Formats: sequence, C-alpha cells, structure tokens
Amino acid sequence: MSQILELHPKNPQVRLVRQAVAAVRAGGVIVYPTDSCYALGCAIGDKAAMEQIAHIRQTDKHHHFTLVCRDLSEIARYARVENWQYRLLKAATPGPYTFILEATKEVPRRLLNPKRRTIGIRVPDHPVPLLLLEELGEPLMSSTLSLPGDEYPLTDAAEIHARLKHQVALVLDGGNCGLDPTTVVDLAGGAPVIVRIGKGDPARLGATAS
Repeated sequence: MSQILELHPKNPQVRLVRQAVAAVRAGGVIVYPTDSCYALGCAIGDKAAMEQIAHIRQTDKHHHFTLVCRDLSEIARYARVENWQYRLLKAATPGPYTFILEATKEVPRRLLNPKRRTIGIRVPDHPVPLLLLEELGEPLMSSTLSLPGDEYPLTDAAEIHARLKHQVALVLDGGNCGLDPTTVVDLAGGAPVIVRIGKGDPARLGATAS
C-alpha cells in the first residue's frame, strides 16, 4: 500500500521529500506536483519502473518519457546544447516547457526517439520537484499523470492516491497543479518549433508552430 504525503507547496518539508527520494532509489514510481500537471516519476535507469509507468498510462513502446532536471548545467550532461539553444533555454527555464534536444550518451537508449536520437528535457518552476531533484542528485524519468479514459489530468492528490495506491510507491500532495500540460518545443533542428501548445507561452520562445 502506498503513502500520500502532504507537502507545503511553497516550502516543502525536506524529511518528506527524502521519503520520496528513498522510494525512487528503491525502484518505486512516485507521483509529484509540477508547475503544469501532476507527473509520474522514477529513477532514470530503472527499466522496471519505467515499464510500470507505461502500464499505468497504457502507453506503447513509442511513448516519449521526459528527463526532469534541476538546472541548465544538468541539461548539458544529457543533451547536446548549442549556443542558440542555450540562450532560449536560459530565457525559458525554469518553466512549463518541455524541450526536445539531441541526447548525449548519458541517456539510456530506451528513452531515446529511435530515429532522431532525441530526448525531452525540462526544468519545472515548482519548489517540490526542485527540492526532490536536489535531494536525488540526478534527473527524474517522468511522464504526465494522464490516465486512460480520462479527458483531463488529475489535479487532486487524494483522488490520485485512491486510484493509484496499488500501483505507485507514494504520492506527494502539493495542492492543485492545474490541467494544462507543458508546451513542447523541438530544438533538435535549426530553429525552435512548437510541437504542442500548453501552459508555457509560445511567444516567450519566438518559435513557430509545427
């Protein structure tokens, strides 16, 4: 049976966040709040946990996971970033954007787009995941908490826990996050291209729609 831990949304309790970190390191899947929606997260190299997330969401092998990072320096370890890309990332992070970039060899192959060798990466503007990432010391492999058959992502942690308590290790309750997913921006070409419009303002990026 999983736990639900109620966190202060602006000043999350370190001891509770460390429980989540312990669950991730033990191979568990956790639910945590972000600056867009609630998300499912697990350790970056954990194949079984990744498969559990795919099972919860009922996705196929082509589903793209996202690496949720602490800051720009961590992004540079997992993605190749040119100067023009760096300037855009610096202007838009932290924030509700997911960026598609060419991956480095640090990224497990199972996370890559098989044709383009790209990875989705983001830095959330929310104190809970930022503290979680700081305590974990590495990115989270992550996916938006959108369940099969639901029109919208879940926003109430108690409902999330009631529905997923047998499938996740714990739920971090950070209050209502909202319904809008991240804006997805492809930076793997020569110019930024909006793949999905979400919570992040596309005008901030100077990108075109795909």
